[in-house]
Amino acid sequence: MLEGQNYIGYQVSKRGQEKFRTFNPQLNTENETDFYEATSAEVTEAVVLANEAFTVFSETSNAQRAIFLNAIADEILQLDNTLIELYCSETGLPEGRAMGERGRTMNQLRSFAKLVEEGSYVEAVIDTEEPTRTPVPKPDLRKMMIPLGPVVVFGASNFPLAYSAAGGDTASALAAGCPVIVKGHPMHAGTSSLVAEAILRAAKKTHMPNGVFSHLNSSGHEVGAALVQHPLVKAVGFTGSLRGGRALLDIAAGREQPIPVFAEMGSINPVVLLPEILKEQHAKWAKTIAQSVTLGSGQFCTNPGLLVGIKSDDLEQFTTELATEIIGIAPTSMIHPRIFEAYEANKSKMDEQPETIKIAAYEDKAKANYGRQSVLKVPAAAFIENSNLHQEVFGPFSLLIECENLEELEKVVMHIEGQLTASILGTKEELNGYDYIIRTLRERVGRLIFNGVPTGVEVCQAMQHGGPYPASTDSRFTAVGVDAIKRWIRPVSYQNCPDELLPPALKNANPLDIFRTVDGTRTKSKL
Repeated sequence: MLEGQNYIGYQVSKRGQEKFRTFNPQLNTENETDFYEATSAEVTEAVVLANEAFTVFSETSNAQRAIFLNAIADEILQLDNTLIELYCSETGLPEGRAMGERGRTMNQLRSFAKLVEEGSYVEAVIDTEEPTRTPVPKPDLRKMMIPLGPVVVFGASNFPLAYSAAGGDTASALAAGCPVIVKGHPMHAGTSSLVAEAILRAAKKTHMPNGVFSHLNSSGHEVGAALVQHPLVKAVGFTGSLRGGRALLDIAAGREQPIPVFAEMGSINPVVLLPEILKEQHAKWAKTIAQSVTLGSGQFCTNPGLLVGIKSDDLEQFTTELATEIIGIAPTSMIHPRIFEAYEANKSKMDEQPETIKIAAYEDKAKANYGRQSVLKVPAAAFIENSNLHQEVFGPFSLLIECENLEELEKVVMHIEGQLTASILGTKEELNGYDYIIRTLRERVGRLIFNGVPTGVEVCQAMQHGGPYPASTDSRFTAVGVDAIKRWIRPVSYQNCPDELLPPALKNANPLDIFRTVDGTRTKSKL
């Protein structure tokens, strides 16, 4: 039974006086459990304990960490309907979404388990010595990746499982050998706490050090700021708003020892509609985009919030069909009243901007906290001049940009800020004639999609989920897929180190049997 406590390693703690509750948006009522705000003392204890655990956890074998990660997935599955029901009561999301997200969470954990078990992610490089080289002998140099240290992970509002307590940030950091302190999201504190208990049970069963994982409650900003400011914290993972991610980035940069913040923030994910494909498939794409805009009540970071096309009868036909399709979709619950209120406010701001025209809006009554979808249209020149039209509206909303010609389309694309994704819809033949548009989009996004919508993020190594600022704080890294581990590791070189003192990944005998780059050749061979 949930008691709203914090988890400082294997110890439960609820010393604070301030409490808060989660909210059921479907019933429009508070849930019953009181959650205790973490105190500054509890924050310090969690970080100090994580730092102590790092000494041990960073030296665990790849096999040990793989067993730990798989055990977490097993424990989450054992929560069964208790987790699903709590998830739904705190989010208003349907059971199918909860089960799908649970599956994704377990898949992420098992994917990282496979990665670390195989071991080559450490990117071992060996350049052997050349003592007779002239005029200067070449030393023996060996390089590999090692874990950074304690990592703070912020739970995401829109993904209570896949981007929260045991989500991709936590799974990748633990896989790297970094202890994790989660600042649970207050909108689904119960779901996050249940998963935290599962992680700690797995840690005990697999004999991980106390402090390898902690979970702190907070409904405000103080706990998060204190965690990022603590000198023993070495990196931060965040999924959320631009305002929140930027605040954490500034805090981390202002420390005496700055640390990286890997924040995945806002994105409007432009979809470029080329003329020929609209001529042939306007009905198909109107339906597909309407479904993508409203999926999950638009509460995805990959929601297609911007549509761009060249003025024509076919674009007009597409617009009419999009309006019909999107109005015919029943609204669904948003995660929390605050998110619903923000959506309504931001939607109204867009509607109030000069030259915007409402082309579709669900006007019928809907239940409390249900997001009613809307699509506006605006001329390209107005979009280019008005930066307010570039802002994300988190919810089932999209803005259609109507360009007079190809030159104006190119100008619009040039004015698009950094995004997670961009999509381009076109026939095979016409795509070849829009290489400039494709190149320009590529410079602004992490994932370029051809003839598809951005919703749906495959969890695999080839996925890039991150993009130029403001989509994320470092476009070189991904928050999805096993390459996400690269955020929590750093390179270190050993020069002329005796073999017996080298870590296993760099020893002559290659006891881990991993791929290494030896004198420029990728191999598993011994030296």
